[in-house]
Amino acid sequence: MPENLLIEGPKDGVRVFTLNRPEALNALNTELLGNLSAALDEAEADAETRAVVITGSQKAFAAGADINEMAARDLVGILEDPRTTHWARISRFNKPIIAAVNGFALGGGCELAMHADIMIAGTTARFGQPEINLGIMPGAGGTQRLVRAVGERLAMQMVLTGEPIDAKRALEAGLISEICQPELTLERAVQIARTIAGKAPIAVRLARESVRKANDLNLADGLRFERHAFTVLAGTADRQEGLDAFREKRKPHFTGR
Repeated sequence: MPENLLIEGPKDGVRVFTLNRPEALNALNTELLGNLSAALDEAEADAETRAVVITGSQKAFAAGADINEMAARDLVGILEDPRTTHWARISRFNKPIIAAVNGFALGGGCELAMHADIMIAGTTARFGQPEINLGIMPGAGGTQRLVRAVGERLAMQMVLTGEPIDAKRALEAGLISEICQPELTLERAVQIARTIAGKAPIAVRLARESVRKANDLNLADGLRFERHAFTVLAGTADRQEGLDAFREKRKPHFTGR
């Protein structure tokens, strides 16, 4: 197990990944991103893992990219940056990700949190894209995912000023879905992950994909995708199990078939 990424589970269908570089406020260097990418490979291949929680410490989810590592790269180094592959792998993960955020989620940390399908934040959480303060800009989805999450006006303000927003503003803007007391953030995220893990896996996968398509497709195409996915589920054993369990007033047992 890598020291900079703690891995727990799967338990009740959930794995928990904890970013663990306390000396650097969990700054995302290439090694950490590579370890997270490899851990997601393993989680995706494991049928027992149905959801993943990513978290950091009480002080910082992740305070950005590793500045020392970034400073050592010139134009060619950035062009050939191996972290691009790791970010793409995180984006491709086909199971639900829940982020449990306390403290700083800045720069790459905010971008990582925005890769999650659901984000739970403690009252101490701070979200921002401060790259402009270094004479650069977000490079791992910060301009694109932030606009889709909070709208162009707030995203523009955050990106151009580098100023963060607190958890309350993040909830109002739609960046996160819930606020918790910091000591309960991870517990709540795991609770949500376990709830999802108990659902029919194919239905979860297609429903998740359908919701995500809403950012990429116009309404007519989105509705067609949704209806196609809905129709595909009619051929699954889990759909029949869900209907039977409802009629028989019992808890369904989903098998992913």
